Amino acid sequence: METYYKPEDLPKFPDIGQAAPELAQKFFDYYNAVFAEGALTEREKALIALAVAHAVQCPYCIDAFTQTCLEKGSNITEMTEAVHVVTAIRGGASLVHGVQMRNVAQKLSM
Repeated sequence: METYYKPEDLPKFPDIGQAAPELAQKFFDYYNAVFAEGALTEREKALIALAVAHAVQCPYCIDAFTQTCLEKGSNITEMTEAVHVVTAIRGGASLVHGVQMRNVAQKLSM
């Protein structure tokens, strides 16, 4: 089955800068700085990135950060828990917007 997402395209990501190399370099410099060891370990940052990848539903990021998490010492249990954390936040964010819906409905029902 043909899909939009092709795992073999992930290694082509650096090529994105061909038309604007200066901008791409700025992005990749920033990206590498963000994921360097700091107040958070590289392992913790990879788990955060894996969770966010699920929230934004980027299959390329899911693939990349699954691999990175494993390389940095995470295991499937930790990775699964990170996915559940982001699911709870994303679900809660949808639910809390129900307050907005209720406010509008009450205002219009008056």
